[in-house]
Amino acid sequence: MDWAAASQAARDLAYNNNEAVIDAPALIAERLAASALMPPPLAAQPYGPSEREQWDLWPEPGAPMLVFIHGGYWQRNRREDFWCMAQGAREMGWGFGLCGYTLAPDATLAGIVAQIHAALDALPPSGPVVLSGWSAGGHLAAMAAAHARVAAALPISGIFELGPIRDTYLNAKLALGDGELETLSPQRLPVVNKPMAVAYGSAELPELCRQSRHFHGLRAAAHAPGPLTPVAGANHFTILDALRRPGGSLLRAAADLLA
Repeated sequence: MDWAAASQAARDLAYNNNEAVIDAPALIAERLAASALMPPPLAAQPYGPSEREQWDLWPEPGAPMLVFIHGGYWQRNRREDFWCMAQGAREMGWGFGLCGYTLAPDATLAGIVAQIHAALDALPPSGPVVLSGWSAGGHLAAMAAAHARVAAALPISGIFELGPIRDTYLNAKLALGDGELETLSPQRLPVVNKPMAVAYGSAELPELCRQSRHFHGLRAAAHAPGPLTPVAGANHFTILDALRRPGGSLLRAAADLLA
């Protein structure tokens, strides 16, 4: 895609996953229904003053913990909408944690990134932490990968360069400027030399595929460990099954990061 020559409508569509996936409403409804049927977390721990600044935790003493940050382009969704993502990790014998955060425009993107770091500061003791996140959560996982609590990272369908986001409908609530592009785009920051699998679905929007491939390419050029992990046939919503499902390919990727 020639971004400079693209119309505003084309730029907006390039990052509109709900428009790109015909059955997105049904896929979202299934995830919400599955999450509503999940047993509630074993522990809920605030890490900040607002209702959204909270951990939902399914601890497993001494075992690794998979931490998941939800997506929604930093401006929608809740922790509870993703409780079903605990299924695979729990079946594998791992702990699982869901990290909430304040949404834009009530928080700036810099403020959201700071909340994720504060959440990791407050995370109760566990085995090694694999920090994952989907879509906007993939961006936040990459931004927090350097945190001392994080042993490895697994961003899924992430945003690693914010420049195109500023040029789309998404910026109405994010209000990104030049400064944010420099300080909050993971691919513009020093490479984090920890194991990181960069995952995306082969049936995702081309811009999302490009973002993951380019970010992994920068990491590989810096000799940072971790694979590029395409999930064959997965779109922006079905890719979550590879982490949620017991034995899913992204669960295996998470375990491999600690091997």
